[in-house]
Amino acid sequence: MMKYQETVNQSAEYLRLSLPLMSRQAAALHPISYAVWYEYVAGINKPLQAAIDTLTKNGAQLDETITADLFQKYIAELDAQTAQRLADGFQKALNDIAQSAAHAEDHADQFGNELVQCSEDLGNVESDSGTIKVIDKLLFGIHEMQGAITTLKGRLDDSQSEIEKLRQEVDRAREEALADGLTGLVNRRGFDLALAACLSTVESGEQGPSLLIADIDHFKQVNDNYGHLFGDKVLCSVAKILQANIKGKDTAARYGGEEFVVLLPETTIEGAHALAEKIRSTIERSRIRRANNGQEIAQITISLGVASYCFGETAGAFVERVDNALYVSKNQGRNRVTLAPAGPQRKPAKAATEDLMPERGSVETVQPL
Repeated sequence: MMKYQETVNQSAEYLRLSLPLMSRQAAALHPISYAVWYEYVAGINKPLQAAIDTLTKNGAQLDETITADLFQKYIAELDAQTAQRLADGFQKALNDIAQSAAHAEDHADQFGNELVQCSEDLGNVESDSGTIKVIDKLLFGIHEMQGAITTLKGRLDDSQSEIEKLRQEVDRAREEALADGLTGLVNRRGFDLALAACLSTVESGEQGPSLLIADIDHFKQVNDNYGHLFGDKVLCSVAKILQANIKGKDTAARYGGEEFVVLLPETTIEGAHALAEKIRSTIERSRIRRANNGQEIAQITISLGVASYCFGETAGAFVERVDNALYVSKNQGRNRVTLAPAGPQRKPAKAATEDLMPERGSVETVQPL
């Protein structure tokens, strides 16, 4: 069934209402933008409406990145959740039917055995021949019923197998929707879901997860000097290093642009700090070389922020603390790791993109302001 059930006249009215709103934004008037504003003016997506109202309450515009994030979080994700729910529900229904059929078959077998025994008993004594014929007829009917139920169960098994394949397809589609197309890491939406799931299990007094945010230093210069195709290769290389250094329940994601995050559900702040420094030093040793002669022409470095979760803080506050630590790393020379303190803090000013290339990496600790 189609998601949108509006009539031609209704959809035309929503188009009329959407166009002025879209035109005021910094994003182009493309299908993704239209889908966001269509659902906004139609009033069919309350969480999306609330998010847009918050983002634009002071006259701010929605750019391409924000528009894409809204689409992925409030429109595409809803479809994925619906598909998953339907697939799981259909699977449960088929399981119930299969169990019922198996239960009925067991009862039919038992009933058939009892009738066989009854027929044998009657055959050992003098009885009316008509009674024996009735018993035989009943047995024949029971045998047919057993055969029919067996056939039904086989068909249900086949259907259940097909539904299982469908569920796996839905799972694969959902995984693809949560993956970054360039690097293969989890995307922003996938990270948000992983973080929410992780924080939902944290209880007071327990060790919370740790989080790293990493940003490639002077990435704009890489794109300007060597081209965006080469910049994409750098992003993929950094992603491979991150993926190679995580394990178990850890999640590495591309957070946006040249920024990456690593969620460590079962790692202390000390372990997260050590991992961040290992990743930083590994990337620091990398070099950009010419393909024809192997000559070194540039160096890639990253800056990182690290924090451990404080019980009771929101996911947004947790990410912001780590992001603040990242800004400190940028401001203090780049190519370094900064540990974030617990509790609220003022966001440092963002480092200028035209700073000189960083000196050798070091570790800084932010003191509460």
